[in-house]
Amino acid sequence: MEAVNLGTRGLQEALDLLEYANVPGGTELSERRRANGADKPFDIRMWCLGNEMDGPWQLGHKSAEDYGTLAASVAAGMRQIDPDVELVVCGSSAHGMPTFGKWEQTVLEKTYENVNFVSCHAYYQPFFKEDGTRDMASFLASGVDMDGFIKDVAATIDATKAHLKSAHDVYISFDEWNVWYQGEEPSKTPEGIGNWPVAPRLLEDIYTAADAVVFGDLMITLLKNADRVRAASLAQLVNVIAPIMTEPGGPAWRQTTFHPFSVTARLAKGGTVLEPKLSAGTVDTPRYGEVDGVNAVAVRCADGSLAVFAVNRSLESTAEFEVKLQDGAAPASVEAQTLHDDDLFAANTLDDQNRVTPHANGSAMYDAESGVVRVSLPPVSWTALHVK
Repeated sequence: MEAVNLGTRGLQEALDLLEYANVPGGTELSERRRANGADKPFDIRMWCLGNEMDGPWQLGHKSAEDYGTLAASVAAGMRQIDPDVELVVCGSSAHGMPTFGKWEQTVLEKTYENVNFVSCHAYYQPFFKEDGTRDMASFLASGVDMDGFIKDVAATIDATKAHLKSAHDVYISFDEWNVWYQGEEPSKTPEGIGNWPVAPRLLEDIYTAADAVVFGDLMITLLKNADRVRAASLAQLVNVIAPIMTEPGGPAWRQTTFHPFSVTARLAKGGTVLEPKLSAGTVDTPRYGEVDGVNAVAVRCADGSLAVFAVNRSLESTAEFEVKLQDGAAPASVEAQTLHDDDLFAANTLDDQNRVTPHANGSAMYDAESGVVRVSLPPVSWTALHVK
């Protein structure tokens, strides 16, 4: 995935970058690439047409009308150079943006036939109640907001497709998502000229056990919407709001959020998301009302085994989770690993790098009489169940 600059740059610069990256040779910019040491093209297949162009914080921020017109021209031009590239048009940079919905409608009306994806961005952190305490119940239900965001954008895509009487499909690229404590570190924009720091410490959030559970819930939500979300990117990967932390001249270690990402990626890669019926009790949240106390998704793994990822959003109660197997055959093995800590704010740090990790969940078992796999989900926990 690469992005072209449609804020301070425009059509010609986008075409130049594509020529440099993807044309094998014989043109001015492709030959410059070869002279620079890259004889073969980079062959970048997915291109974002700008980034967060709805955001007033962006240099070159545009209205939906102006951005849609520019993006349509850039998309048409890029397809003349490389007809098969996948193009991502900017959607809203957050579900709560004032222009959300209208932005997507306007931009898609102008670009629909020439793009493949519309982007979504979302970051989550605990809200605060009136008494100043953290609203952890709503934070643990962040996946509810992400799911609503996806469904809202999908509805706009469908409405645009119907209005244009198009046979073309556009999907969602959820190309920025994470837990991010945006309000806890002020912006550090350098002032003056010539004083840009080198590799400063920026946005080095330390993630907790609760953060990891929310993170796992967001991954579950993305998988459950895999029919509409065909691409997704965690932002970022190292040090800056990242699952991996490093210390200059020292070690690297895994933050709590590393673990649900790693296990889910390993088990779900190459698999098929299933659509089981989920029946769960509810929990009350100040922000979202009553929500499912358990969120879960099932994946038929590439090797034919079954993986089920589940979170218990309850702050207090253990959930007894059951999976009814349909094929009737007893599994060879049932394994579960659970990430949970009695201290919701426990974290992995330089001095204690493995404070919060997944552990084998000994409650996982298969009941041959009922054909059900059972596992206990502690409060505020993420679990990966693997049935072979």
